[in-house]
Amino acid sequence: MKEALYYDKTGTGEVHCRLCPQSCRIQDGKKGFCGVRVNQGGVLYTLNYGRAASVALDPIEKKPLYHFHPGETILSAGTVGCNLACLFCQNWSISQEVQTPTEPITIPGLIAHARRLGSFGVAYTYNEPFIWYEFVLEAARAVREAGLKNVLVTNGFVEPGPLQELLPYIDAANIDIKSIRDDFYRKVCSGRVGPVLKTIETMAAACHVELTCLVIPTLNDSPEDISALADWVAEHAGPDVPLHFSRYFPCYKMTIPPTPPRTLFEAQKIARKKLSRVYLGNI
Repeated sequence: MKEALYYDKTGTGEVHCRLCPQSCRIQDGKKGFCGVRVNQGGVLYTLNYGRAASVALDPIEKKPLYHFHPGETILSAGTVGCNLACLFCQNWSISQEVQTPTEPITIPGLIAHARRLGSFGVAYTYNEPFIWYEFVLEAARAVREAGLKNVLVTNGFVEPGPLQELLPYIDAANIDIKSIRDDFYRKVCSGRVGPVLKTIETMAAACHVELTCLVIPTLNDSPEDISALADWVAEHAGPDVPLHFSRYFPCYKMTIPPTPPRTLFEAQKIARKKLSRVYLGNI
């Protein structure tokens, strides 16, 4: 275990985690919402530092990033845990099941592996990289020093302070925008949309950003929702920021039938009124 960053000691044995907007107040012996930050004796520790659940060489387009080193491959690494609890999670076996087996991983080993495989960098992905924060921060610094690129695939649910510390080392990011509506985030993801929108604005001004929206029937697929999302992206991130609409399939706790392809084609048509780069995935 490694002592976590971004938390306050309360003097009562409880700790206040300030990494993400869940803002957990954690009693001694208990874990935070993410399942990988634990209070032991009034000190907050991270349980997933130097632990990987998955490491693989992926096409950069799989992140998805279509306008950052297209046609190249990137070494991708992820661990366990997440600070949201999306009912439709596609990676629930590592994001929600924090007891999933992991293996040791070192930063020099990660960099050497990337070079050996001909990767142009490292992508922190599969689960939520912001709750792997201590490892990702140290790795991103070392990867940058090694002359390689850093990529985040994230839900964007993070506090401004940790984001600002990590951001100088990030070259590109794909950020999930699950819905433009706060009630969707609260009911379906156990989160809030405001911090995600702030992260998108901040990162779009500092590095290459592309966005992904998983389109789910009856929940976020209405023309009004799609139009509002495109309007917001165009105004706050820029009309040239790529937006990827991805097809939903039943997964984890959600049994709604798969998104009809025609719904995605209609979403693309609507979004293209405001955005120049709108793509469809998983179809």
